[in-house]
Parts: sequence; structure tokens; C-alpha cells
Amino acid sequence: MRIVAVDVGGTHARFAIAHLRDDGRPVLEEVRKYKTANHASLADAWAAFGRDSGGDLPRAACIAIAGPVDGELIRFTNNGWTLQPATLGRDLGLDGDPLLINDFAAMAAAVAVLEDEELVHIGGPEGPMPENGVTTVIGPGTGLGVAQLLRWQGRRIVLATEGGHLDFAALDDFEEKLLRRLRQRHRRVSTERVVSGPGLGEIHETLAFVGAHSIVPGDDATLWAAAIEGTDKLAAQALDHFIMAFGSVAGDLALAHGANAVVVTGGLANRIRDRLAGPLFNDRFRAKGRFAQRMAEFPIRLAVHPDPGLLGAAAAYQEANR
Repeated sequence: MRIVAVDVGGTHARFAIAHLRDDGRPVLEEVRKYKTANHASLADAWAAFGRDSGGDLPRAACIAIAGPVDGELIRFTNNGWTLQPATLGRDLGLDGDPLLINDFAAMAAAVAVLEDEELVHIGGPEGPMPENGVTTVIGPGTGLGVAQLLRWQGRRIVLATEGGHLDFAALDDFEEKLLRRLRQRHRRVSTERVVSGPGLGEIHETLAFVGAHSIVPGDDATLWAAAIEGTDKLAAQALDHFIMAFGSVAGDLALAHGANAVVVTGGLANRIRDRLAGPLFNDRFRAKGRFAQRMAEFPIRLAVHPDPGLLGAAAAYQEANR
């Protein structure tokens, strides 16, 4: 069976035709990417994909969406598109309704079908992932995506969560200062205010404030590049604090989920792969008091597939129609 797999974010919509198989994971054809700003709607981008693919599209689809997928009208935070689930199948020329899933649920569905070599060791014991139990899937981006993957008796069940919106817990003097500064603007400070792409800027500004350093405000992409490349000492220091906070949050969520494994996903995480494998992340992940030994037993992996959102959309459709 063939379906169209779609991964819609604020800036881009990605499409691929996926071949579903009874004896293995879906296979993606060529991935095509479209800027949402260049298309009036999903249906418009869908039509462009159909033209570029050079043939009739499959009449079934799974669409991963950056945001909640319930309700009569779905709005996107970072683009002007809206979706009406009740009419979407007809608008796209499908035989029925498409399967709509949260984009991070798609990430977790992808994790369920990744090969061992696509899950790179960054912490905990070496070896294969557990065959049964809960895996916490987490990844920083524009926000902090969190999902649960339950493997049980051959089934793979994905649970979307809003774990990125738990309260941020400060664990050292600097994080207390960071939390106080954030509370001046936000009555409630969630974890994704710190552990996300924009969070590095908040850390950087707080370091400058505490150390009485002058900084030139800039965009997130420039700051991340300076931090990763080490061309700016304060930005690199901010990244160290980001890594520590990320380790703490990942460990907290794994405990809350009753998990026995953790997988980190996303393009941003792949850019800091070596740092995630270091002690700043892993020491904070394990620093859970009486549960420190339990935390040391968690295998922690980084997903390195190039298009996990599309693979996950296809995998979710395949699992739903087993």
C-alpha cells in the first residue's frame, strides 16, 4: 500500500510517498520540502507536491502537525494555514479522512521502527533497546517536544504529551538567577522556556547580566552557531548550562513516565551530539538522589534518521491499520 506522508511545521511542509509493508518499516520515496509562506494552504502545497512527483498521488495520507490535532479547526502558530479535519480528506482528494497526528508523536512513531545503527549511544549502558516498556522521546526545537513510546508484546503505542510545559526546576545558583529573571516576564516558567532553541538566548542574556558583560542582541541561529563553534566564549558557556538543564529535564520526564529508555531526537540535538554524550548531560540526567542508580541503567540514544517526522507519519499509519 502507498500513502502520502506529510510533516507540517511553521516554516516548511515536507512530503513523501511512503510504501507500507507487512514485514518491515515503511519505505520513503524522495522527500520534497515546501515553504509554507509560499503556499496559501496545505491543499496548495499538496497540489505542488503532486505536480513535482509527476503522477497521481495515493488516496490515503498521514499528516503530522506541529501542534494539537483535536478540535474542529486546527491553526498553526507560525504560519497562516488552517485545517478543517471534517473536510480535509475531500480537499486533498483522498478516499477518506487522513490520519492526523501531533508532530512529536510522529517522532516517537519513527523511534519505534529505527534500526540500531540509527540510534546512536549517548549515555547509559551499551546494547539493544528494551523490547518492552516505555521509552521517553524528547527533543528541543522551537519548543520542547515530548512523547512516550510504549512497546508491549509486539505492539508500538505512541502517547503524545505536553511534557515540555512542566515547571522548570532550578538546581544550582545560576539556574535560580535564570528562573528569577524569567519570572519577571512569565508568571509560570515552563521547561521549554530554557530547554529549547530560544532558551539558549535566555541563558546567554542571564550570564551577561550576572557577569556584567555587554552583548550584542542577535537571532537564535547566530547564537547557536557561535555556541557550537566556540567562537563566542559566553555563548559557549550558555550552551554548557543548556546541556545541563536538558539532562535534568530528560531525567525528570523519564522518571515521571516510568520509562526504561530515552531517545533524543531532532536536528538541534544532532548538532550537539558530542556534548550530549558528555558528562554535563549525563551527570545531570542521573542526579536524582535515591534513584541515581536506577537512572544509570537507562539506555540513552540519539535518533539520527534524516526525516523522522515523515518516517513516523508513515509508521503511525501502518501501526493504526495493522
